[in-house]
Amino acid sequence: MKTENTKAQMRKGVLEYCILLVLKDKPQYAINILQVFKESKLIVVEGTLYPLLTRLKNDGLLTYKWEESNQGPPRKYYQLTDRGENFLNELENSWNELVGAVRLILKKSA
Repeated sequence: MKTENTKAQMRKGVLEYCILLVLKDKPQYAINILQVFKESKLIVVEGTLYPLLTRLKNDGLLTYKWEESNQGPPRKYYQLTDRGENFLNELENSWNELVGAVRLILKKSA
């Protein structure tokens, strides 16, 4: 089994959660989301991000608004809907439970 495949699956499993986390406090332009990921050492390309943003929007978790830009065409800023905020809260609880369980397993196996 190749570790790269497993690592890719792990990243894919948390990308939606990470997108929602980035959008938690304020609307963001897609390139800003990619920048936050890059700074966090989570490398994601536009071809991965945009379909996820579309799916989250179609699921009612995100909405967007167009804003004029000083540097070219208008930009689409994504933000959480009320449903998205509730979903993020559920994911945060699940994430914390999962991390706690993995830590316990790590302690017991050490």
